[in-house]
Amino acid sequence: MGIFDKFNKNKKTENKEIPEPLAMGWDAITAEFERIYPDQTNPKHYGTLLKWALGGKDPLDGISIYDGGDYWHFVTYGMTELYEKEEGNDGISGFGYEMTFKLKKDNYADEEGELKCICGILQAIARITFNNSEIFHPFEFLYTGQTTGIDAYQKSNITGFICVPDTSVNTIDTPNGRVAFLTFIGMTDAELKTLDTVQSVKDIYARLGSDITDYNRESLV
Repeated sequence: MGIFDKFNKNKKTENKEIPEPLAMGWDAITAEFERIYPDQTNPKHYGTLLKWALGGKDPLDGISIYDGGDYWHFVTYGMTELYEKEEGNDGISGFGYEMTFKLKKDNYADEEGELKCICGILQAIARITFNNSEIFHPFEFLYTGQTTGIDAYQKSNITGFICVPDTSVNTIDTPNGRVAFLTFIGMTDAELKTLDTVQSVKDIYARLGSDITDYNRESLV
């Protein structure tokens, strides 16, 4: 699996307010994150200016970033049905999951740049699914084949990912179907080369003992 080769409520027209479509799926995702971060009703948010459906290059409508204390907690909006129901499966919303990512806080030379970098990576992962219908599942790995780090300055040893259920949040039932949260964890090239089965991912995740990506950690292998 290769990888690397902002929502106005109303618009006015002729002095009449035309509401945007109800964002029931979007609101359900936000409500779940506000459950665990109740004091953060206005998190950092990076939105897509030109939506995928209108010819834009980014599949995700937006990405919010919550302050988890020692880390930044990203959540995507767009892998599931954010507005009206479109797909035939009434039990699952869209692809069935949104992606999350936890980046350890550090003394970054450009913290905003690092946050934007992760947003770009999440868009790239989403593009794999939208273009190739490749759905990610818990305890899979994403080997990029690159040797430079995924951080903005490409200096870390982290080059790819494993994905596991995000236990910080609950799977939710929305008006458009069920939404799970799948968190991506940064791994080194050496670690990724040891992975070939679901069990191998579970084993290295247990050894890692965290779902927070730390750019400065040593490789486990």
